[in-house]
Amino acid sequence: MPQVTFEIQAECPVTRARAGVLRTAHGDIKTPVFMPVGTQATVKGLSQRDLAEDLDIRILLCNTYHLYLRPGHELIRGLGGLHRFMSWPRAILTDSGGFQVFSLSGIRKITEAGVVFNSHLDGDVHTFTPESTVEVQLALGSDILMALDECPEYPVSHEYARQSMRRTVRWARSAYQHYLRRIAQLETRHALFPIVQGSMFVDLRRECAAQLVELGADGYAIGGLSVGEPRPLSLEMVEVCEPLLLRDRPRYAMGVGMADELMEYVARGIDMMDCVLPSRNARNGYLFTSQGRVIIKHTKYKDDPGPVDPNCSCYTCRAYSRAYLRHLFQAGEILYASLATRHNLQRYADIMRSMRRAILLGEFPAYLESMRLTPAEAD
Repeated sequence: MPQVTFEIQAECPVTRARAGVLRTAHGDIKTPVFMPVGTQATVKGLSQRDLAEDLDIRILLCNTYHLYLRPGHELIRGLGGLHRFMSWPRAILTDSGGFQVFSLSGIRKITEAGVVFNSHLDGDVHTFTPESTVEVQLALGSDILMALDECPEYPVSHEYARQSMRRTVRWARSAYQHYLRRIAQLETRHALFPIVQGSMFVDLRRECAAQLVELGADGYAIGGLSVGEPRPLSLEMVEVCEPLLLRDRPRYAMGVGMADELMEYVARGIDMMDCVLPSRNARNGYLFTSQGRVIIKHTKYKDDPGPVDPNCSCYTCRAYSRAYLRHLFQAGEILYASLATRHNLQRYADIMRSMRRAILLGEFPAYLESMRLTPAEAD
């Protein structure tokens, strides 16, 4: 019995883009979709009301590693799960924590059983196994769980990537067997997505995808796409994996998403994406608009009375000028981060909605071409 279902509503006959609906226990999600990152059970600078009511975000990504360390998954379970803990009524996807653990480098050790690591908070020793990360995510109550994977940095040798990929497959099998046993005991619905790895090697990506498809999971992710590799290589790996993944299941490209790249992944058959860029870049003064990027600290915006983006309907653009936002940024005011993040997430949501509309109307190739012509920076 599928824990989430995916309905394809339209497919582009020229590209691999498709529009669909992902149905979860906490609501339906129209795809393609971009998931804002709420690392610590919060999207920095915004309330859940901002996200749900103003921006109409249908799914958030939260981070297992950080929530496991603080405040702890058992505490969250005891308070009714992550949805109740953070007062979020819609869907939640949690990563396995693997990416964060592997980024610790010198303070973790990989074994066949899992990963032993030291907390970046207090140095305490912890272990993540394929089974334990499923347990943590079930305690959180995530709608979509991710299987533990090894995410090697770029570049690595073919031999290391081969060993790492095969370890990821073994971990995915162990995680999935444990998940199936646990799901049979639960009344709530939770899907588990395995993650395709293999660094930037075509043969390894194909081998990994082919073996993970045998699990018959409700969805699949493509990982290792934001580890320092050139963007053309990232897109090539998606092209390699996509034909091998089950057509009727959602495909999730993990950790990708410059505003001008979203349509490239969708054109290659991706349904779901996440990235910290829209919120992190907002706090650092980079705003995404329909006319290119606005770097708000630039002097030319000092007395600019216009909105960040005249084509944007968000509260920030309706109510505030570039000059005011620049003033807030230069003064280090907290309000700046909130207003800027709200705008950037609205821009990303608008891009996803416009792509979906173009796919449904059979106009995606023309849309793709027009987006490729958008200037990198606004005047």
